[in-house]
Amino acid sequence: MKTLLVAASVALLAFGTQAATPEETMTKAGCMACHAKDKKLVGPALKDIASKYKGQDVTAKLMDKVRKGGSGVFGPIPMAPNPPEKISDADLKAAVGWILQL
Repeated sequence: MKTLLVAASVALLAFGTQAATPEETMTKAGCMACHAKDKKLVGPALKDIASKYKGQDVTAKLMDKVRKGGSGVFGPIPMAPNPPEKISDADLKAAVGWILQL
């Protein structure tokens, strides 16, 4: 009986701590302060990014761009670098993949 209660407790804890969606991760990392899904804010709309790179294998390129920051691709306003302390490699890869599917 005790084993069953422990197993049920572990299952409930696991259910309650589901992984965040890429959009939630990007909000937490501060990406959505400058980017919106459908419209340009400070940075380009995420759908514009997806459109620009449609059909290209650019995940590694875009991850590097996010890590290093820069400007010029979508205008003169620079994007600040985003280190792993701000968004992990795994979360960044998921976010870039999600953006490219928009």
